[in-house]
Amino acid sequence: MAQGIIDFARFGQVSIITPFCLAGAMAPITVAGALTLQHAEALAGLTLAQIVRPGAPVVYGSFSSNVDMKSGAPAFGTPEHIKATLGAGQLARFTGLPWRSGGGSAANVSDAQAAHETQFALWASVLAGATVCIHAAGWLEGGLSVSFEKLITDIEALQTVAELCATTPGDADAIGFDAIAEVQPGGHFFSAAHTMARYRTAFYEPLVADWSNFGNWTQSGGKTATERATGIWKRILSDFQPPASAAATAGVLDEFIARRTEEGGAAPVS
Repeated sequence: MAQGIIDFARFGQVSIITPFCLAGAMAPITVAGALTLQHAEALAGLTLAQIVRPGAPVVYGSFSSNVDMKSGAPAFGTPEHIKATLGAGQLARFTGLPWRSGGGSAANVSDAQAAHETQFALWASVLAGATVCIHAAGWLEGGLSVSFEKLITDIEALQTVAELCATTPGDADAIGFDAIAEVQPGGHFFSAAHTMARYRTAFYEPLVADWSNFGNWTQSGGKTATERATGIWKRILSDFQPPASAAATAGVLDEFIARRTEEGGAAPVS
């Protein structure tokens, strides 16, 4: 890792210096202790980059959480993970650097646990002002596996956060005084001119969520979000058309992989 930092700094490439501190395993068991060790390790890497090349581009990185003290397995989306992320954001601002945070989930399947662990971790990153958030979609089993279904449902969460970060207009046109005047007491806004002019684009269009009532949902097959996500990723893959540039380089890459494998490189994963 030290050699990587040296090489990146020497050639002016950005280094994201990210200690991985799990409270109770690779760091003190308390959040404060884990953050202290994380900060010291990050500063060591950042300093090394600046020694090699003063002004080398760097990003303060953090990925601190806790372990399951019953098994030693990493845990994510926990209260301790969230507190550590919030604290790391403060430390990054104190150093005046952009900041890389980390999400993730320790769940083994794409279920409610997986969703809320990832979303809690995501919210910590958003609230603390992260510049880059890694492992924000698809993670399972503490990063040992990935779920295409979870990737899709997590993207829904990311798109929702993006919508929340977009500006919400508050001018007279957005307030809709004319619509309020048009609709009489006891009436509805479905057919108001203000609604008719905006109904196609007014609201976020979900990627995988189903907003229909129980009756319509049942008649449509009663699929869960995970089942709908399966259909989405399979459709994306089946409809994919590689760009021309990829087709042009495929042969070159295949030849390179075959040659390096023959020379003793790692065998490609099937």
